[in-house]
Amino acid sequence: MKQQMKQRMGILALSVVAVMALAACGGAQEAQTSAPAAEVAAETTTEATTEVAAENTVEVTAETTTETAAAGAENPAPAADGAVSGQRTFVIVPAQTTASYLVDEEFLGGALDKLGIAAGANDVVGSTQQIEGQLQLNLDDLSAALGDNRFAVQMDTLTTDQDRRDNWIREDGPRFNQYPQATFVATAIEGAPATYTAGQEVNFQLIGDLTVRDVTKPVTFDVTASLAGDTLTGVATTQLKMSDFGIEPPNFANTLTVADDFGIKVDFVAQG
Repeated sequence: MKQQMKQRMGILALSVVAVMALAACGGAQEAQTSAPAAEVAAETTTEATTEVAAENTVEVTAETTTETAAAGAENPAPAADGAVSGQRTFVIVPAQTTASYLVDEEFLGGALDKLGIAAGANDVVGSTQQIEGQLQLNLDDLSAALGDNRFAVQMDTLTTDQDRRDNWIREDGPRFNQYPQATFVATAIEGAPATYTAGQEVNFQLIGDLTVRDVTKPVTFDVTASLAGDTLTGVATTQLKMSDFGIEPPNFANTLTVADDFGIKVDFVAQG
């Protein structure tokens, strides 16, 4: 009897050991199964995140590149050596531009009694800011054919230091009230450098046709100009004769004479 009890107890113990072993193996298998699943999930998440980040990076980079390219095409940057290039159009800024005529006049002995002005020579300057126009330049080759380069000045707005003189040139003499606008159409450039460097001051001649009082004559302006960023500044001058445009130089007996020769000066600022 005792022997049978011992055998039964032994079998029971082996059974318990076997169950515990099976449980341990099952837990290990579950752990092994869970571990690969977690690793797969982590890898999948990482790959998805990486792909999304890469796609976003590509999209942002593409957008930035496109915007940068567009800005560069619209506003070409100067080269590393400061050289500028391309076809550029510069539009006159009237508020910063002045067109003037310069002429010599001489008051004679009778001027004091008639006009209250003492005898003597006088340099007359008449100016206006009523000027508009544009200048097109090929900065790769300044000597190349010009584009649309036209300027207009309102002659009936010219003023000097004497209202009497201003009224006379508007209503009598040149009669600028009747012919209020003078135009200059540039057709060529001479003497300009082959290339241009930003900030450099250059001298050249601007050749074209000047129309005053419906009379058109070929005219050459001597120009000194420089370009800084998008701003072109300079001075253009020329010498002409009144008689070339059908204007008789004033000559009042014993009172006043005015020279036939006169100059034009344009201090200009243009934006491109």
